[in-house]
Amino acid sequence: MLAVNYSTIRSKLKDYCDKATDENETVIVTRKDEKNVVIMSLDKYNEIMRTARNAEYLDMIDRSIEQVRQGKVVVKSMAELEALADE
Repeated sequence: MLAVNYSTIRSKLKDYCDKATDENETVIVTRKDEKNVVIMSLDKYNEIMRTARNAEYLDMIDRSIEQVRQGKVVVKSMAELEALADE
């Protein structure tokens, strides 16, 4: 992970973009008032987002399992489910 100030990034943007994509480097662009930003490859960003979505999905499954354990479920017959699907 690199930390670079805004002026340096501005003058060498291509170099730092290449580091992000070619070397899988994360670049923190430091700015006034701590309004920093991060430059990373699209592949790395997509990986982080996929991991976040997976974590949300696993949390949902954990909540569902806990609801089943607590008896907070509604049981329906196949006929009822088919009728709902036909609506």
